[in-house]
Amino acid sequence: MKFVDEVKNAVTPRAALLVVGVLALQLLFITSYVGALHDPRPKDVPFGVVAPGQSAAQVSGRLARLPGSPLAPRVLAGRAEARARILDRRIDGALIVDPGGTTDTLLVASGSGTVLAHTLEALITAVEEPRSRSVRTVDVAPASPQDFDGLSAFYLVVGWCVGGYLLASILAISAGSRPANPQRAIIRLAVLALSALVGGLGGAIIVGPVLGALPGSVPALWGLGALVVFAVGAVTLALQVLTGVVGIGLAVLLIVIAGNPSAGGAFPGPMLPDFWRTIGPALPPGAGTWAARSIAYFRGNALSGSMQVLAVWAIIGTVVTLVGSSVRRHDRPAGKDVGPGPG
Repeated sequence: MKFVDEVKNAVTPRAALLVVGVLALQLLFITSYVGALHDPRPKDVPFGVVAPGQSAAQVSGRLARLPGSPLAPRVLAGRAEARARILDRRIDGALIVDPGGTTDTLLVASGSGTVLAHTLEALITAVEEPRSRSVRTVDVAPASPQDFDGLSAFYLVVGWCVGGYLLASILAISAGSRPANPQRAIIRLAVLALSALVGGLGGAIIVGPVLGALPGSVPALWGLGALVVFAVGAVTLALQVLTGVVGIGLAVLLIVIAGNPSAGGAFPGPMLPDFWRTIGPALPPGAGTWAARSIAYFRGNALSGSMQVLAVWAIIGTVVTLVGSSVRRHDRPAGKDVGPGPG
Protein backbone atom coordinates (compact mmCIF):
# COMPACT_ATOMS: atom_id res chain seq x y z
CA MET A 1 0.00 0.00 0.00
CA LYS A 2 2.84 2.35 0.74
CA PHE A 3 4.17 1.86 -2.80
CA VAL A 4 0.71 2.50 -4.24
CA ASP A 5 0.45 5.69 -2.21
CA GLU A 6 3.85 6.79 -3.49
CA VAL A 7 2.72 6.18 -7.05
CA LYS A 8 -0.45 8.20 -6.46
CA ASN A 9 1.57 11.05 -5.04
CA ALA A 10 4.15 10.92 -7.83
CA VAL A 11 1.67 10.56 -10.70
CA THR A 12 -1.34 12.76 -10.12
CA PRO A 13 -4.50 12.31 -12.19
CA ARG A 14 -3.59 15.43 -14.14
CA ALA A 15 -0.10 14.07 -14.85
CA ALA A 16 -1.59 10.76 -15.94
CA LEU A 17 -3.86 12.56 -18.38
CA LEU A 18 -0.90 14.46 -19.80
CA VAL A 19 1.02 11.20 -20.22
CA VAL A 20 -1.93 9.73 -22.11
CA GLY A 21 -2.00 12.88 -24.25
CA VAL A 22 1.69 12.54 -25.06
CA LEU A 23 1.21 8.89 -26.04
CA ALA A 24 -1.67 9.90 -28.29
CA LEU A 25 0.50 12.56 -29.95
CA GLN A 26 3.24 9.98 -30.42
CA LEU A 27 0.94 7.56 -32.22
CA LEU A 28 -0.64 10.34 -34.27
CA PHE A 29 2.85 11.48 -35.30
CA ILE A 30 3.68 8.00 -36.58
CA THR A 31 0.32 7.65 -38.30
CA SER A 32 0.51 11.04 -40.01
CA TYR A 33 4.08 10.86 -41.25
CA VAL A 34 4.01 7.23 -42.37
CA GLY A 35 0.50 7.58 -43.78
CA ALA A 36 1.45 10.62 -45.84
CA LEU A 37 4.90 9.58 -47.01
CA HIS A 38 5.15 5.78 -47.18
CA ASP A 39 3.78 5.33 -50.71
CA PRO A 40 3.98 8.53 -52.78
CA ARG A 41 2.15 8.35 -56.09
CA PRO A 42 1.14 11.10 -58.49
CA LYS A 43 -2.60 11.72 -58.60
CA ASP A 44 -4.38 14.23 -60.82
CA VAL A 45 -1.21 16.25 -61.42
CA PRO A 46 -2.17 19.42 -63.37
CA PHE A 47 -0.54 18.81 -66.75
CA GLY A 48 -0.58 20.59 -70.12
CA VAL A 49 -0.65 19.09 -73.60
CA VAL A 50 0.43 20.96 -76.73
CA ALA A 51 -0.10 19.20 -80.05
CA PRO A 52 -1.40 20.15 -83.51
CA GLY A 53 -5.06 19.82 -84.45
CA GLN A 54 -7.12 16.91 -83.21
CA SER A 55 -4.07 15.04 -81.99
CA ALA A 56 -4.01 17.31 -78.92
CA ALA A 57 -7.32 15.92 -77.70
CA GLN A 58 -6.17 12.39 -78.50
CA VAL A 59 -2.95 12.76 -76.51
CA SER A 60 -4.80 14.42 -73.64
CA GLY A 61 -7.38 11.65 -73.58
CA ARG A 62 -4.70 8.97 -73.58
CA LEU A 63 -2.95 10.60 -70.62
CA ALA A 64 -6.25 11.04 -68.77
CA ARG A 65 -6.93 7.30 -69.05
CA LEU A 66 -3.64 6.19 -67.50
CA PRO A 67 -4.14 3.69 -64.64
CA GLY A 68 -4.50 5.41 -61.27
CA SER A 69 -5.22 8.81 -62.87
CA PRO A 70 -1.71 10.22 -62.29
CA LEU A 71 -2.37 13.21 -64.57
CA ALA A 72 -5.13 15.75 -65.02
CA PRO A 73 -4.29 16.88 -68.58
CA ARG A 74 -5.64 19.93 -70.35
CA VAL A 75 -5.00 21.07 -73.93
CA LEU A 76 -3.00 24.30 -74.27
CA ALA A 77 -2.54 26.58 -77.24
CA GLY A 78 1.25 26.45 -77.49
CA ARG A 79 4.63 26.10 -75.83
CA ALA A 80 4.59 29.70 -74.59
CA GLU A 81 1.30 29.17 -72.78
CA ALA A 82 2.55 25.94 -71.26
CA ARG A 83 5.69 27.59 -69.98
CA ALA A 84 3.73 30.56 -68.60
CA ARG A 85 1.29 28.31 -66.76
CA ILE A 86 4.13 26.36 -65.16
CA LEU A 87 5.81 29.58 -64.01
CA ASP A 88 2.43 30.79 -62.70
CA ARG A 89 2.20 27.46 -60.80
CA ARG A 90 -1.11 26.58 -62.44
CA ILE A 91 0.27 23.30 -63.85
CA ASP A 92 3.24 21.13 -62.88
CA GLY A 93 4.37 20.02 -66.31
CA ALA A 94 3.52 19.92 -70.00
CA LEU A 95 4.13 17.70 -73.00
CA ILE A 96 4.98 19.44 -76.29
CA VAL A 97 4.35 17.03 -79.16
CA ASP A 98 6.54 17.42 -82.24
CA PRO A 99 4.42 16.44 -85.26
CA GLY A 100 7.40 16.35 -87.60
CA GLY A 101 9.70 14.14 -85.52
CA THR A 102 9.87 11.40 -82.93
CA THR A 103 11.17 13.43 -80.00
CA ASP A 104 8.67 15.30 -77.84
CA THR A 105 9.50 17.85 -75.15
CA LEU A 106 8.51 17.58 -71.52
CA LEU A 107 8.46 20.81 -69.52
CA VAL A 108 8.88 20.46 -65.75
CA ALA A 109 9.76 22.69 -62.78
CA SER A 110 12.05 21.06 -60.24
CA GLY A 111 11.75 24.20 -58.10
CA SER A 112 8.39 22.80 -57.02
CA GLY A 113 10.13 19.63 -55.88
CA THR A 114 12.56 17.47 -57.80
CA VAL A 115 10.72 14.27 -56.89
CA LEU A 116 7.64 15.34 -58.85
CA ALA A 117 9.74 16.49 -61.81
CA HIS A 118 11.54 13.13 -61.94
CA THR A 119 8.26 11.26 -61.55
CA LEU A 120 6.72 13.12 -64.48
CA GLU A 121 9.79 12.41 -66.59
CA ALA A 122 9.66 8.68 -65.83
CA LEU A 123 5.90 8.55 -66.42
CA ILE A 124 5.91 10.34 -69.77
CA THR A 125 8.94 8.37 -70.95
CA ALA A 126 7.09 5.14 -70.20
CA VAL A 127 4.00 6.39 -72.03
CA GLU A 128 5.94 7.49 -75.11
CA GLU A 129 8.23 4.47 -75.46
CA PRO A 130 5.64 2.01 -76.84
CA ARG A 131 4.87 4.54 -79.56
CA SER A 132 8.56 4.66 -80.55
CA ARG A 133 8.86 8.24 -79.36
CA SER A 134 11.50 9.72 -77.07
CA VAL A 135 11.29 12.56 -74.58
CA ARG A 136 13.54 15.56 -74.06
CA THR A 137 13.07 17.17 -70.65
CA VAL A 138 13.38 20.92 -70.16
CA ASP A 139 13.36 22.32 -66.63
CA VAL A 140 11.78 25.78 -66.85
CA ALA A 141 12.19 26.55 -63.12
CA PRO A 142 15.17 24.49 -61.95
CA ALA A 143 15.99 24.04 -58.30
CA SER A 144 19.32 25.45 -57.17
CA PRO A 145 22.25 23.01 -57.31
CA GLN A 146 22.71 23.74 -53.59
CA ASP A 147 19.05 22.90 -52.89
CA PHE A 148 19.09 19.10 -52.76
CA ASP A 149 15.74 17.64 -53.87
CA GLY A 150 14.24 21.12 -53.53
CA LEU A 151 13.90 20.65 -49.77
CA SER A 152 15.52 23.87 -48.54
CA ALA A 153 12.29 25.88 -48.68
CA PHE A 154 10.50 23.23 -46.63
CA TYR A 155 13.19 23.01 -43.96
CA LEU A 156 13.37 26.79 -43.80
CA VAL A 157 9.64 26.98 -43.09
CA VAL A 158 9.82 24.11 -40.61
CA GLY A 159 12.49 26.07 -38.72
CA TRP A 160 10.30 29.16 -38.66
CA CYS A 161 7.31 27.12 -37.45
CA VAL A 162 9.37 25.52 -34.68
CA GLY A 163 10.51 28.98 -33.62
CA GLY A 164 6.93 30.23 -33.53
CA TYR A 165 5.47 27.61 -31.23
CA LEU A 166 8.57 27.41 -29.05
CA LEU A 167 8.51 31.17 -28.51
CA ALA A 168 4.86 31.04 -27.48
CA SER A 169 5.50 28.00 -25.28
CA ILE A 170 8.42 29.69 -23.51
CA LEU A 171 6.28 32.72 -22.78
CA ALA A 172 3.67 30.42 -21.24
CA ILE A 173 6.13 28.37 -19.21
CA SER A 174 7.89 31.44 -17.84
CA ALA A 175 4.84 33.54 -16.98
CA GLY A 176 1.76 31.32 -16.99
CA SER A 177 -0.09 29.78 -19.87
CA ARG A 178 -2.89 32.34 -19.84
CA PRO A 179 -2.20 36.09 -19.73
CA ALA A 180 -3.75 37.77 -16.70
CA ASN A 181 -5.26 40.59 -18.75
CA PRO A 182 -5.33 42.05 -22.27
CA GLN A 183 -2.27 44.19 -21.52
CA ARG A 184 -0.23 41.08 -20.74
CA ALA A 185 -1.55 39.46 -23.92
CA ILE A 186 -0.50 42.49 -25.97
CA ILE A 187 2.98 42.34 -24.45
CA ARG A 188 3.31 38.67 -25.37
CA LEU A 189 2.13 39.34 -28.91
CA ALA A 190 4.56 42.25 -29.20
CA VAL A 191 7.47 40.08 -28.02
CA LEU A 192 6.38 37.44 -30.49
CA ALA A 193 6.23 39.98 -33.32
CA LEU A 194 9.73 41.31 -32.60
CA SER A 195 11.10 37.78 -32.36
CA ALA A 196 9.36 36.92 -35.64
CA LEU A 197 11.08 39.80 -37.39
CA VAL A 198 14.48 38.67 -36.12
CA GLY A 199 13.85 35.00 -36.88
CA GLY A 200 12.48 35.75 -40.33
CA LEU A 201 15.50 37.83 -41.24
CA GLY A 202 17.94 35.31 -39.81
CA GLY A 203 16.41 32.43 -41.75
CA ALA A 204 16.36 34.40 -45.00
CA ILE A 205 20.02 35.35 -44.62
CA ILE A 206 21.12 31.80 -43.72
CA VAL A 207 19.46 30.08 -46.70
CA GLY A 208 20.37 32.90 -49.08
CA PRO A 209 23.67 34.78 -48.73
CA VAL A 210 25.25 32.42 -46.17
CA LEU A 211 24.53 28.96 -47.60
CA GLY A 212 23.34 29.82 -51.09
CA ALA A 213 20.63 27.16 -50.74
CA LEU A 214 17.78 29.30 -52.05
CA PRO A 215 17.78 32.07 -54.64
CA GLY A 216 15.16 34.80 -54.57
CA SER A 217 14.62 38.04 -52.72
CA VAL A 218 15.97 38.16 -49.17
CA PRO A 219 13.48 40.90 -48.15
CA ALA A 220 10.60 38.80 -49.54
CA LEU A 221 11.76 35.72 -47.64
CA TRP A 222 12.22 37.88 -44.54
CA GLY A 223 8.62 39.06 -44.75
CA LEU A 224 7.40 35.52 -45.29
CA GLY A 225 9.44 34.22 -42.37
CA ALA A 226 8.18 36.92 -40.02
CA LEU A 227 4.60 36.09 -40.96
CA VAL A 228 5.11 32.33 -40.54
CA VAL A 229 6.72 32.71 -37.10
CA PHE A 230 4.09 35.16 -35.91
CA ALA A 231 1.15 33.13 -37.27
CA VAL A 232 2.32 29.91 -35.63
CA GLY A 233 3.21 31.67 -32.39
CA ALA A 234 -0.10 33.54 -32.22
CA VAL A 235 -2.07 30.34 -32.77
CA THR A 236 -0.05 28.64 -30.02
CA LEU A 237 -0.76 31.54 -27.66
CA ALA A 238 -4.45 31.32 -28.51
CA LEU A 239 -4.57 27.57 -27.85
CA GLN A 240 -2.88 28.15 -24.49
CA VAL A 241 -5.41 30.83 -23.60
CA LEU A 242 -8.22 28.37 -24.38
CA THR A 243 -6.78 25.18 -22.89
CA GLY A 244 -3.77 26.04 -20.72
CA VAL A 245 -0.62 23.95 -21.08
CA VAL A 246 -2.57 21.49 -23.23
CA GLY A 247 -2.40 24.18 -25.92
CA ILE A 248 1.27 23.37 -26.47
CA GLY A 249 0.32 19.81 -27.36
CA LEU A 250 -2.48 21.04 -29.61
CA ALA A 251 -0.02 23.31 -31.41
CA VAL A 252 2.29 20.32 -31.97
CA LEU A 253 -0.70 18.37 -33.30
CA LEU A 254 -1.67 21.15 -35.70
CA ILE A 255 1.76 22.27 -36.92
CA VAL A 256 4.04 19.26 -36.57
CA ILE A 257 1.81 16.23 -36.83
CA ALA A 258 -0.75 17.50 -39.35
CA GLY A 259 1.15 20.36 -40.98
CA ASN A 260 4.63 19.09 -41.72
CA PRO A 261 3.89 15.85 -43.62
CA SER A 262 1.18 17.61 -45.64
CA ALA A 263 3.33 20.64 -46.49
CA GLY A 264 4.60 19.29 -49.81
CA GLY A 265 8.20 19.21 -48.66
CA ALA A 266 9.54 15.72 -49.24
CA PHE A 267 6.77 15.00 -51.74
CA PRO A 268 4.79 17.78 -53.42
CA GLY A 269 1.03 17.91 -52.92
CA PRO A 270 0.06 15.94 -56.07
CA MET A 271 2.01 12.95 -54.72
CA LEU A 272 0.35 12.88 -51.29
CA PRO A 273 -2.76 10.91 -50.29
CA ASP A 274 -6.02 12.84 -50.58
CA PHE A 275 -6.35 13.74 -46.88
CA TRP A 276 -2.89 15.29 -46.58
CA ARG A 277 -3.12 16.90 -50.01
CA THR A 278 -6.36 18.59 -48.91
CA ILE A 279 -5.25 19.94 -45.54
CA GLY A 280 -1.69 20.90 -46.49
CA PRO A 281 -2.33 24.24 -48.25
CA ALA A 282 -4.57 25.40 -45.38
CA LEU A 283 -1.94 24.91 -42.66
CA PRO A 284 1.05 27.19 -41.97
CA PRO A 285 3.80 24.72 -43.00
CA GLY A 286 2.15 24.03 -46.35
CA ALA A 287 1.31 27.66 -47.06
CA GLY A 288 4.81 28.74 -46.05
CA THR A 289 6.55 26.08 -48.16
CA TRP A 290 4.49 27.02 -51.22
CA ALA A 291 5.26 30.72 -50.72
CA ALA A 292 8.99 30.13 -50.16
CA ARG A 293 9.27 28.14 -53.39
CA SER A 294 7.29 30.79 -55.26
CA ILE A 295 9.71 33.47 -54.07
CA ALA A 296 12.79 31.38 -54.79
CA TYR A 297 11.93 29.85 -58.17
CA PHE A 298 8.75 31.30 -59.65
CA ARG A 299 9.33 35.07 -59.62
CA GLY A 300 6.93 35.50 -56.71
CA ASN A 301 3.99 34.14 -58.71
CA ALA A 302 0.99 32.48 -57.02
CA LEU A 303 1.81 34.01 -53.64
CA SER A 304 -1.50 35.56 -52.68
CA GLY A 305 -3.34 32.41 -51.62
CA SER A 306 -0.65 31.12 -49.28
CA MET A 307 -0.01 34.56 -47.80
CA GLN A 308 -3.73 34.94 -47.12
CA VAL A 309 -3.74 31.59 -45.33
CA LEU A 310 -0.87 32.69 -43.08
CA ALA A 311 -2.51 36.07 -42.45
CA VAL A 312 -5.77 34.39 -41.42
CA TRP A 313 -3.94 32.17 -38.93
CA ALA A 314 -2.13 35.22 -37.53
CA ILE A 315 -5.36 37.19 -37.19
CA ILE A 316 -7.28 34.32 -35.60
CA GLY A 317 -4.46 33.68 -33.13
CA THR A 318 -4.21 37.36 -32.21
CA VAL A 319 -7.96 37.87 -31.79
CA VAL A 320 -8.48 34.72 -29.72
CA THR A 321 -5.51 35.59 -27.51
CA LEU A 322 -6.79 39.11 -26.86
CA VAL A 323 -10.44 38.16 -26.41
CA GLY A 324 -9.61 35.13 -24.27
CA SER A 325 -7.38 37.15 -21.94
CA SER A 326 -10.08 39.82 -21.64
CA VAL A 327 -12.88 37.38 -20.84
CA ARG A 328 -10.86 35.62 -18.17
CA ARG A 329 -9.43 38.69 -16.48
CA HIS A 330 -12.17 38.74 -13.80
CA ASP A 331 -11.51 35.13 -12.80
CA ARG A 332 -8.06 35.65 -11.32
CA PRO A 333 -6.21 37.91 -8.91
CA ALA A 334 -5.11 41.17 -10.44
CA GLY A 335 -1.58 41.25 -11.78
CA LYS A 336 -1.07 37.50 -11.85
CA ASP A 337 -1.00 35.19 -14.82
CA VAL A 338 -2.51 31.78 -14.51
CA GLY A 339 0.01 29.00 -14.18
CA PRO A 340 0.68 26.30 -16.72
CA GLY A 341 -2.10 23.99 -15.65
CA PRO A 342 -5.59 23.97 -17.13
CA GLY A 343 -8.50 25.41 -15.21
